[in-house]
Amino acid sequence: MQHGSFNEPIRNELTEDGVQQMLDLAERLRAASGGELDDAAILAVSEATGAPVEYVRLAIRLRPEEKKKSFAHRVRSEYLGLDPEVRRYVIGGLIGTGMALISVLSTRLSSVGSRSFDGVLGVLQIVLATIAIYFASTSKDSRSAAIVGAIASGVGFTMFTIFKAVGLTNAAVEPTLLIPITIAGALAGLVANKLVAQNRKKLGLKDPLQERHELLRQLVELQDKLRSGEQAITFLSLDIVGSTKMKEHADPLSIEYTFNEYHQFVDRIARKYGGRVHSTAGDGVTCAFDTPMQAFGAAKNVQAGMLELNTFGNKTGIPLSLRAGIHSGTVVPPKPGDIASLNFAHVIDIAAHLQKVSPVGGIVISEVAANTLPGGAHTVGIERIEAQNVTGIIWQSKATGPVAAPSEPPPFPGNE
Repeated sequence: MQHGSFNEPIRNELTEDGVQQMLDLAERLRAASGGELDDAAILAVSEATGAPVEYVRLAIRLRPEEKKKSFAHRVRSEYLGLDPEVRRYVIGGLIGTGMALISVLSTRLSSVGSRSFDGVLGVLQIVLATIAIYFASTSKDSRSAAIVGAIASGVGFTMFTIFKAVGLTNAAVEPTLLIPITIAGALAGLVANKLVAQNRKKLGLKDPLQERHELLRQLVELQDKLRSGEQAITFLSLDIVGSTKMKEHADPLSIEYTFNEYHQFVDRIARKYGGRVHSTAGDGVTCAFDTPMQAFGAAKNVQAGMLELNTFGNKTGIPLSLRAGIHSGTVVPPKPGDIASLNFAHVIDIAAHLQKVSPVGGIVISEVAANTLPGGAHTVGIERIEAQNVTGIIWQSKATGPVAAPSEPPPFPGNE
């Protein structure tokens, strides 16, 4: 049974689930487009998940690769990892360098009397100039367009001057022309950008705002698919207090027997209340339930049953004492409906943190879970405690009151 009221309040910080969701959305959009994510797609991922644009860009850039990529692929990925405007500036510089190289090659061929490639080199010059104009004209604003044009022309002239200095060409170069040529390139980029902005529809170019809205629509659809398996769940985290010292003094076989009895004891109670053991790690046990009421009932039963366990199932001679934490929220299992396949979740982490601040023999249940209990949160207790910015309510047995943590274990017979 699902309970939408168990949803946690939306927070500004990115959780581990949020990061994974962001990467899942990015990868699905990448697969749909058949290549690397462009700037509009990265911006759409940012807006859909609430993550900063640079965080999205960095996370995608540093994501684990499934297989070794070629050098060209790595260079392309590094290039796409740059800020969009920086990429345009890099392209402008490369275009300027390419035009300088073509000019050097043209002058060298002319110096040896070969003009058979003049036409080809001239076409290459025009192509590079056209690419520079394209990048300038499609810049986000006139300032960026002017910078792209200035870089392309300024770098081109500078590189040609450097090539002459190292003896690659004998063509005459007047260094004082650098500033006028750079200004001319900036003006050309500015004019191209203005013309394209005024004639975007005639040229058949998409409006960047509309394109981003379309990408956001696709991302929302992907989010809905990712969340199709979302379900409300409550986790109970249990941990034995002082188990390390216990293991130092008790017989290994007694420890193994006692802890097996403890795990079976917790499993029986979890099943009794409609739950199941989700995972075990060392002395800790995490149980999953459909509702906070089930988890809270199981936690109280576990704490109350420790007397029986210590009497009949504990062969170490040292009483077992537990801390317990409960938290509710929504999760998206990798396999829909299979909670056991869920290894990482913010809800589990918070339950574990609440368990760590619980008094020995007590239970700390988060307010979001306690508020759904019959009678409300005041039926749990009045004492509050904080863990990872989550408020928990402390429950302690009225019959026993607070339980002190185990001190030094008593000496075993024959060890005195």
